[in-house]
Amino acid sequence: MNPRNLLCRRGFFKQASAAVAATAAAGHTCWAETPSVPGYLADHKDLYQKSPRQAAVKWFSEARFGLFMHYGLYSLLGRGEWVMYHEKIPIADYERLKTRFTAEKFDADYITDLALEAGMRYVNLTARHHDGFCLFDTKTSDYNSVQSPARRDLIGELAEQCQKKGLGCFFYYSYAVDWRHPYTYPRTMGRMSKPAWPKPEPTYKWKGPDDFARYIEYADAQIRELLTNYGSIAGIWFDPIMAYYAQPYLFPIHKTYAMVRQLQPQTLISFKQGATGTEDFAAPERSGASLADRVRKSKFGPKSVRIATEAWAANKSKHNEICDTMQPHVWGYKKDDDGKHDTRDDVIRKLAAAGSRNCNLLLNTGPLPDGSIHTGDAATLRAVGKYLRQRAAAR
Repeated sequence: MNPRNLLCRRGFFKQASAAVAATAAAGHTCWAETPSVPGYLADHKDLYQKSPRQAAVKWFSEARFGLFMHYGLYSLLGRGEWVMYHEKIPIADYERLKTRFTAEKFDADYITDLALEAGMRYVNLTARHHDGFCLFDTKTSDYNSVQSPARRDLIGELAEQCQKKGLGCFFYYSYAVDWRHPYTYPRTMGRMSKPAWPKPEPTYKWKGPDDFARYIEYADAQIRELLTNYGSIAGIWFDPIMAYYAQPYLFPIHKTYAMVRQLQPQTLISFKQGATGTEDFAAPERSGASLADRVRKSKFGPKSVRIATEAWAANKSKHNEICDTMQPHVWGYKKDDDGKHDTRDDVIRKLAAAGSRNCNLLLNTGPLPDGSIHTGDAATLRAVGKYLRQRAAAR
């Protein structure tokens, strides 16, 4: 592919080049000069004083490029982030992975430097994925990285480096699914709720819809921790939306959104294509399409179809984000995909495609079991950053 063929797409690379030039400069800026303004919003400090949320939305519309990372216990198995579900691994067996979780080569300083070198403006890490394991120091459960052999708060380390270097720090949080929690809904209420274990799960305590409130209390407590313990957070990225569409009546989503905005007014909210339409941006996967057609073909019912359709209609005109991954299909590390990861030109195509849809590109890498970044992905990201800097210099 000749990269020059991409340059006609709404001037995306002109804007991306300007962004990467600003990103390069960000690594040398003293953010302490404006202590009342989060570092990543320093260029919008006047607007921030009037409206932190408007300043964040403006910044996001200029950011263009972010780094996504799916990392957790599933990384140790090297078969993707849904391995517990697809292989029907019982909770007790899966929990044993915690005793092997050392994250000895997870290096937030290296990761944030790599993001800057690639021309990225923000970083998003899985604070908790569907398996329930947390990468932060939560007081709600001992099922976390601090209580593992790693003895580390990986979310805290990343947030510190992002704030030091002027990068936006986002947290992925699996709000609608937790396969381990005893009070999330049963498999009979949706394919994403619980794995199809061959035997009844002894830790499972759900008896009826009222029990789900215990899970929401747990989830909201963790979200509150993420927004009170780690400084200024650029955004909360909720998932998975299909589980929400299946049982929207179970989720007090407006209350959760209100809590986020009360705790940190500048923190942007995304929930894939949208739950209420009040999200600050939508973040569809790969194609950038609505999920409404999938919902129509499901057994969720007309109310779920209406919610999905109306939320997407409200969000699609905003400056949104497309998330994609550098390895085929899955987001957590999959060893069988080694040698099949994106090249520099693949990423350039994805950047252009996202830009043509008025979207940022949130590009995922699945860290290896030890927490290190796949060497091929790191090389590709550096090559993309070099290309963008050359474009900026040629302007």
